[in-house]
Amino acid sequence: MKQILVLCTGNSCRSQMAEGYLRFFARDKAQIYSAGIETHGVNSKAIAIMKEDEMDISHHTSNNINEYVNIPFDFIITVCDNAKENCPHFPSQAKIFHQNFLDPAKAKGTEAEITNKFRKVREMIKTYAHNFISENL
Repeated sequence: MKQILVLCTGNSCRSQMAEGYLRFFARDKAQIYSAGIETHGVNSKAIAIMKEDEMDISHHTSNNINEYVNIPFDFIITVCDNAKENCPHFPSQAKIFHQNFLDPAKAKGTEAEITNKFRKVREMIKTYAHNFISENL
């Protein structure tokens, strides 16, 4: 079974959505983890927007990368430029992938505009996760 780690800054939004979709598409072919270089808690809007797509991430936890240093990952995916640039050295033989997604938690505007930004990022992450699993597992 492959081991996949998704990294972001605070492990609250983008990495949580990616963990959910990667887990869904990988099924029993991989164990999926997500972490941040900081921990900010799982974003309630991310939980709600994923629930719209019948994906429950309410049980996810926000984890620090240091919790996973002893896991031999096959793949590490950074989903924001900040994590890619500021991640401490992570001893691993993993293949590294990077895809920067805009941070919907920083969206401004009306509640409807913010929700639409979350949906847009969710769909981009869903497509990325589907393609990643199809191409790498």
